[in-house]
Amino acid sequence: MKNKIVIKGAREHNLKNIDLELNRDQLIVFTGLSGSGKSSLAFDTIYAEGQRRYVESLSAYARQFLGQMEKPEVDYISGLSPAISIDQKTTSKNPRSTVGTVTEIYDYLRLLFARVGVPHCPNCGKEIKKQTIDQMVDQLMELPERTKVQLLAPIVRGRKGKHEKVLETAVKQGYIRARIDGEVVDLTEAEIDLDKNKKHSIDIVVDRLVIKEGIGKRLTDSIETVMKQSGGLMIAEINGVEEMNFSQSFSCPDCQISIEEIEPRLFSFNNPFGACPTCTGLGEKLEVDPELVIPNPELTIRQGAIAVIGWGSIGNPDSYAYALFDALMKKYHFDLDTPFKELPEDIQNMILYGTDGEKVQFTFSGEYGTRNYDYAFEGVIANTKRRYEESSSESMRDEYESYMTSIPCKTCKGARLKPEALAVTIGDKNINQVTSMSIGDLRTFFLEVELTDRQKAIGAQILKEINARLGFLVDVGLDYLTLSRSSGTLSGGEAQRIRLATQIGSGLVGVLYILDEPSIGLHQRDNERLIQTLVRLRDLGNTLIVVEHDEDTMHAADWIVDIGPGAGEHGG
Repeated sequence: MKNKIVIKGAREHNLKNIDLELNRDQLIVFTGLSGSGKSSLAFDTIYAEGQRRYVESLSAYARQFLGQMEKPEVDYISGLSPAISIDQKTTSKNPRSTVGTVTEIYDYLRLLFARVGVPHCPNCGKEIKKQTIDQMVDQLMELPERTKVQLLAPIVRGRKGKHEKVLETAVKQGYIRARIDGEVVDLTEAEIDLDKNKKHSIDIVVDRLVIKEGIGKRLTDSIETVMKQSGGLMIAEINGVEEMNFSQSFSCPDCQISIEEIEPRLFSFNNPFGACPTCTGLGEKLEVDPELVIPNPELTIRQGAIAVIGWGSIGNPDSYAYALFDALMKKYHFDLDTPFKELPEDIQNMILYGTDGEKVQFTFSGEYGTRNYDYAFEGVIANTKRRYEESSSESMRDEYESYMTSIPCKTCKGARLKPEALAVTIGDKNINQVTSMSIGDLRTFFLEVELTDRQKAIGAQILKEINARLGFLVDVGLDYLTLSRSSGTLSGGEAQRIRLATQIGSGLVGVLYILDEPSIGLHQRDNERLIQTLVRLRDLGNTLIVVEHDEDTMHAADWIVDIGPGAGEHGG
């Protein structure tokens, strides 16, 4: 019986006390009319019990995070493996989730670029190499005489914890100042209590000096000390205002730019160290759209041409909006009763984008009394954006969002990453260009890319994993997708095949996979590829139960379980 899944007395939903024996390591299709009880048997009985038993095998500590699981209505089930369900639900709608992150190929790409990528200057594009201490000294000595310089050793960069040991060690070594999260503190006097759940940055102040002739020796000694403390990184604070980054790793001698140590998190758009600071790694920004603000330019301002909530009251002479626009009308000589599209272009721009700092004076009497205003009008668009950002009400934020459109971020052009990350290349392509290629082209690129012997030695294992996963996606017919494609835009069939490809890539054996109508929405060509994928999963040593109406899938099955004869109370 070890080779069988035995079910006795299944009564979940409309199942009529079913007894069933299924062979393990086979492709089994459950078929029958819609509503006959296929899903009740596959998902609500077999999958629910397999998952429940697996969770019960975990420690009490792990179980508290997974919650209680209901025991299905069944007398007895034996021969179950840990169960994985692959159903019709699409993958995450999170805007940070992409095909690359869902399949985990992006994690391997980050590692590959961090280990074998060739860094270039983000400014001039020249390939950059490591900086010597003498070069750092020369660069600082070129600053104007009497410039105050503070040399900082970054010893903690964006890591959670209280970091008590780090600070204790610094005091024992004789350092009395440190810059913690941007604020300089005295280590000998202040009681420093950092929040262990927040990320902190700690830079030890190693030396403070003034640039003048004859200071080269002291500068050299101090820089060497900084390098020992920080492992090759230094921040030079110039006159307390500007900062210069130095690294024994990478710097551009022409642009005087140093970049931080290249590590995998630099290529993550979900990490502040790699994400574009403007769009925080989303690749797009919500901006107020003038066409949504003025949806009908045939209307006059008094009739409500400005559709944004709050501005519709311009027609009411007792409103603040009327008092403001009455003052603007008198100052800029336009009429509230002229259709918006007939107003001069400079007046339209003033209404939308503001008076460019020019103030208007007006008086408004409201429930809190009469007040005189001297106000530089910011424009309807900036006003809407500000109210959106300041509002704590979710419903109001949704209201303001209805006047906004997502546009590619102006800083990163939709690439999601900092310029330093995009300046690292493999085969003359950066990580954004690589993830923007179709999976079919990307597979060819990685099979043909020319690497040095050193790069091959370091990247061999990573490339092997990337090529294998890309191969699985090609096998299930998804060679046209890109890794940068947002997972929220995938169809149900695409999402399901991505999950199947991920499961093949995991290489697990002895697992019970339960699939919900995987052929829905697929073309015949893709259906054949899907069936080949299911057969491959079975051949690895797994049991597959597929709830399906598709004839081709039934022909490919080792066993068919037909449930019926009717639906609802007539099924099961």
